[in-house]
Amino acid sequence: MLRDMFAVAIASAQPEVCVPPHLPHVPMGRFIVIGAGKASAEMARAVEASYTGSIEGLVVTRHGYGADCRHIEIIEAAHPVPDKSSVVAAERILQKVRGLRPRDSVLCLISGGGSALLCLPGEGMTLEDKQAV
Repeated sequence: MLRDMFAVAIASAQPEVCVPPHLPHVPMGRFIVIGAGKASAEMARAVEASYTGSIEGLVVTRHGYGADCRHIEIIEAAHPVPDKSSVVAAERILQKVRGLRPRDSVLCLISGGGSALLCLPGEGMTLEDKQAV
């Protein structure tokens, strides 16, 4: 009985089950998906499978956790200790959302690991500082 309950709990938390009910209506402008975390690629795949409008985006996940998406680019970076690819990922996501207009919509997919995968040290800090922390 406990194994059955565990299996039901895990199944209910899968992105293809829990993401689609929360997708927004098709916006007047662009619909951009960004995100970070170990589950972000699977969440992006669930968005693509369920969303009916035009879509574009970029999410970063841990090395080896990628998923096949057609419209949302999946990139990989280091976790749990950020590396240069984590900095590049953060810079690319910032570029993706620059120039948005009032009619555009952004969906942000965040799961565990996002802080390492989107590492953009602030002024006065280095990547090495963040790695040490």
